[in-house]
Amino acid sequence: MTESKDEPFDHKAFLRNLTSRPGVYRMYDADDTLLYVGKAKNLKNRVASYFRGRGLTNKTVALVQRIHHIETTITHSETEALLLEQTLINRHKPPYNILLVDDKSYPYLKLSRSHTWPGLFVHRGKRNSKDEFFGPFPSAHAVRESLVLLQKAFRIRQCEDSVFENRKKPCLQYQIKRCKAPCVGYVDPEEYEQDLDKTRAFLNGKSQQLIDTIEIEMDKAAEVYDYEQAAEYRDQLLFLRKVQEQQYVSGSKGNVDVFAVVQQPGGVCIHFLMVRDGRMIGSRSFFPKPGIEDDARLIMTGFLAQYYLARHQGDCPGSVLTNVPLPDAGSLEAALKEQMGRTVQIQHSVRSQNAKWLQLAETNAAEQLQMRLSHGLQVTQRLEALREALELEQLPQRLECFDISHSSGEATVASCVVFDQEGPNKSMYRKFNIEGITEGDDYAAMTQAISRRYSRLQKEEQAMPDLLIVDGGKGQMSMAREVMNELGIAIPLLGVAKGETRKPGMETLFFETPDQVILLPNHSPALHLIQHIRDEAHRFAITGHRARRGKARVGSLLDDIPQVGPGRRRALIRHFGSAQAVKSASVDEISKVSGISKGLARDIYDFLHSS
Repeated sequence: MTESKDEPFDHKAFLRNLTSRPGVYRMYDADDTLLYVGKAKNLKNRVASYFRGRGLTNKTVALVQRIHHIETTITHSETEALLLEQTLINRHKPPYNILLVDDKSYPYLKLSRSHTWPGLFVHRGKRNSKDEFFGPFPSAHAVRESLVLLQKAFRIRQCEDSVFENRKKPCLQYQIKRCKAPCVGYVDPEEYEQDLDKTRAFLNGKSQQLIDTIEIEMDKAAEVYDYEQAAEYRDQLLFLRKVQEQQYVSGSKGNVDVFAVVQQPGGVCIHFLMVRDGRMIGSRSFFPKPGIEDDARLIMTGFLAQYYLARHQGDCPGSVLTNVPLPDAGSLEAALKEQMGRTVQIQHSVRSQNAKWLQLAETNAAEQLQMRLSHGLQVTQRLEALREALELEQLPQRLECFDISHSSGEATVASCVVFDQEGPNKSMYRKFNIEGITEGDDYAAMTQAISRRYSRLQKEEQAMPDLLIVDGGKGQMSMAREVMNELGIAIPLLGVAKGETRKPGMETLFFETPDQVILLPNHSPALHLIQHIRDEAHRFAITGHRARRGKARVGSLLDDIPQVGPGRRRALIRHFGSAQAVKSASVDEISKVSGISKGLARDIYDFLHSS
């Protein structure tokens, strides 16, 4: 049935005859533009959920309001529906679906076996059977980084065949010791073939066996007084050991793709680690544009489906790790098996090394998202939205936010973070050690911090901020206003009180006076900016508090660690050089010290990093 453009969509009539079988649904607007594609195990139940009116996000409500008609396609199974859904998303790119804008193929390293003197090159596209290929690498940066390392260690040629055939004398690569100049006969074929074998071993993840082999070769060269050759082997060992230190783990086995999603107001980042033969060969950050899915689990599900299914990636390993549980993992595994012809496991709850990979990916995702949200252009747009929301006369050039942190009143620290038109200005951050107040009195702590901050700015005749934000409710806001009145300064004041659930988006904002409440929608750029600066003030205060408390509690970092007596303390200091270096070490590094087991290393690490 075709509806008029002016008629609202009659969802009750549509649902009355809709099947309960699995399939794909497509939502269109009045201009026949595809808005959204979804798949369902039960089409009737899934489509009906959009019209119940309860628990819908703002984006979903906006989508439903634009629906003019819905089309469906029945499939044999949910797996078939998932494959069709991703094909349609990739072809039409509906605005309300999560979009992964990336159509590049993965780069590889190619060893050109068709030539007498094989070369090592970066390669994209189709792989032929004549040459050897190593990878894939997740980005051009990762593959070039590996290529530079191999050039330094084994000095395989990188010039094109046309250049190689016409050389009369060595090029600059020979002069800087990144090639052995086979083009002019400076290396014999046997030695060059040995270097090729070492290159293959390294790219196949056999770095430890390679190190053992080169150590033997170095000793043999030294025994026959061939010190020049021994020095070359030594340089190779130094490069390889450096790589092992940079890898998160050495000596492990296995291929795995690791994905971590981090979501903050205003953005989403999914960070990808590619692990092959137990080595992390690179990483990549994606910033997908979320559709109506605003839950991290749904975002990750849609991302992985599009990443592996719609883009037809043939290099998916047997194990995929995610930092959030996927509600539809079974269907995605079945779809991957059908498309790739082999079993792929999607795991969330993992231990040991896989847990470390997930933690590393999540840390990277948080860092990359923070950098993206701090981008100058985006900050300017947020500042403009904040100006409009608060009805300020001019665009605020500088914002300052205060927060308080302590443990039951112990080691109270106040933070002051500064945002300008470039985002966080960390060189202007300040911490205040709060003294002379009743323990746990946040109001007094806030009063002292603001008074010290702005009395000093007055004394040094420095510029005042255009907006002062305090993390707290009416009480903190009143104290801040009282301090400013005493100092005779007038700065617009914004209070940020956490909601009952203490979740982002549930805050109550007070502007200038406790009875002037500002209501901002969850998608507001102004609210995202306020949440960003509030969270940064909170982080900086906690960091300062922990450092102050730790300094007050221990004279030496190692003195009070259980099961670590004078002998083990001496061994730790001898190995690392200082107590601070022990604190900076990982569990694996601490366990390498004589007399320290893996379990004790974990206890030492936990003690030194306890909150």
